[in-house]
Amino acid sequence: MKLSNTKPHIVIVGSSSIDLVLKTSKIPTANDTVLAHSLKSFLGGKGANQAIATSRLGAQAYLISRVGMDPFGQQVLRNLKDEDVNVAYVVEDEDEDTGTAYVTASDEGNAITVVPAANYNVSPKDIDAAEKYFLTADLILTQLEIPMKTVEYLFRKAKKLGKKIGIYAAPASRLSDDIVDYASFIVAKSTDLEIIFGKGSHDDIIKHLPNKLFVRDGANSTSYFDGSEMKYFRNNPQTEAHSMGLGDAFTSGFSIALLHKNPIEDCVKFGNEVALKAADYRGSQKGLPYIEDFQK
Repeated sequence: MKLSNTKPHIVIVGSSSIDLVLKTSKIPTANDTVLAHSLKSFLGGKGANQAIATSRLGAQAYLISRVGMDPFGQQVLRNLKDEDVNVAYVVEDEDEDTGTAYVTASDEGNAITVVPAANYNVSPKDIDAAEKYFLTADLILTQLEIPMKTVEYLFRKAKKLGKKIGIYAAPASRLSDDIVDYASFIVAKSTDLEIIFGKGSHDDIIKHLPNKLFVRDGANSTSYFDGSEMKYFRNNPQTEAHSMGLGDAFTSGFSIALLHKNPIEDCVKFGNEVALKAADYRGSQKGLPYIEDFQK
């Protein structure tokens, strides 16, 4: 993959939160009680994850988000500043706490409950307030841990300004035709395609969006349709894989490669490589690699 000397400007509109991870032997079912082996907290939120990932990969990252006026919010802000993310428009919300995600992690997989809190107060007004950043953006990134009306407004803003915009469609929700049509790229989990796009076979949905829809499956694999054939790329971790945040890591790596004008296939490969490195550590942010890791 080639890297130019430019420092791309990426504006990320999305969530900031704290992930509270319970390690258990199994995922509890209704009326079930299990003992947790441990409880750990990690910095997270899809917006913050992508802001930090793209910053580490050499971009100037600007985050539009909200946190509460609480200790978690201060922790999030300090971390973003330490990661050289511009937080001028991360609002400290007076009415809501900082968002949290409760993750039950077991050998069966992860079960995640998200409390959006301040993230669900991210509004079109927050986007308008930061318009000067959008004017110079090379790319806008967003996800679905903020209100859909805000995401739709963001897409209208991007279209009005003629800006590229990518979306990681998670947690899954139906995307409007306007979003699908204007998006520069869409990243989605294979299990979510019908929720996001409506009924249809996975291959039919993917083939309807050549070089636009990139589908994540398993520990670290990505598939897409290049206009003539289906493409599949898999980077299996050699050791235990930690799956939290891998979609954000892939999306960030893909974005950086795209802004350095690499072919789509190389963008996908680089996204997978970024996610592969992120899988070495528990939590969404600790394992995110730096651009120097790929220049050795």
